Amino acid sequence: MDEIEGGVLSGIPASALTLNLTRSAIKMLHTPSWTIDKTNSVHDLVIGLSGMGRYVIDGNEFLFGPGEAMLIPAGTRFVGEYASGALYIGVAQHFTLDLFGQHDLISQMHLRPRVTLSRWALLQPVVQYYHDISPPSSTTLTQHHLFMFMLISYIEDAFIAWRVQSAGPVGVGDTISMAITIAATQITADPLNADIAERVVAAAPYNPDYFKREFRRQIGWTPVKFQEFKRMERAMNLLESGKTITETAVSIGYSDVYYFSRMFKRYIGASPSAYKEAVRRSRDGHFPRGEEDGQVIYPLVNIT
Repeated sequence: MDEIEGGVLSGIPASALTLNLTRSAIKMLHTPSWTIDKTNSVHDLVIGLSGMGRYVIDGNEFLFGPGEAMLIPAGTRFVGEYASGALYIGVAQHFTLDLFGQHDLISQMHLRPRVTLSRWALLQPVVQYYHDISPPSSTTLTQHHLFMFMLISYIEDAFIAWRVQSAGPVGVGDTISMAITIAATQITADPLNADIAERVVAAAPYNPDYFKREFRRQIGWTPVKFQEFKRMERAMNLLESGKTITETAVSIGYSDVYYFSRMFKRYIGASPSAYKEAVRRSRDGHFPRGEEDGQVIYPLVNIT
């Protein structure tokens, strides 16, 4: 089930984000004589591989070691030193992450500054590889892709809440687009929450009617219908994983399986049973959606 839950950033289109690695990766290999006291002008993500470091950030002192990640936000002074154990090894990467080319995405979120990475068994070889392949004075395309994976993993573990948005002038596209993207992301991450659509509209720093109109114009659905569609996407994943129609209906909050089936067909374009059959056929080499070369558009047509 964890594999199909909505993530913190799952509602943000990849094209809306711009990642910039502002310098080559720092391949940490620190001895007992290592100390640092500085402030960076950009964000810095640090991930430990072995050994221990001791840091003081914003007056908080802590030990930092293998399997942990910490974000040092831009403009934050930090002091670090070797702590104990083997060589203190890890990676530190300076970066910016912009939404729509002008909004710092990191500053839009409340994040725990330090976390133990929940999927360290998966991430450890990736971080080690990143450490090993990073050139000393440049960045590469491979680094960008690997770092985005590591950064998203940190964000998923560290995320607390979105910060309260402030309204820009009506008609300024990037500002309203950011608010809509964050609202869509909140719905995508928690579509089974009965009042999530109402809450994101109420929280947006715009007139509710205006915000809903812009949401529909940019996303293609009203917030309520977008939530219903995301519930049906969750249902699609459950059906693909082998759940029965009844189990799926209950899992996404429908006590009436017949009503669920009607809603599923309205949004997806096929009944749950037809969708399960289409998935089965796809595993035999028959693509179920009829749109092998383009973006899938719902409701589906000619699924069987």
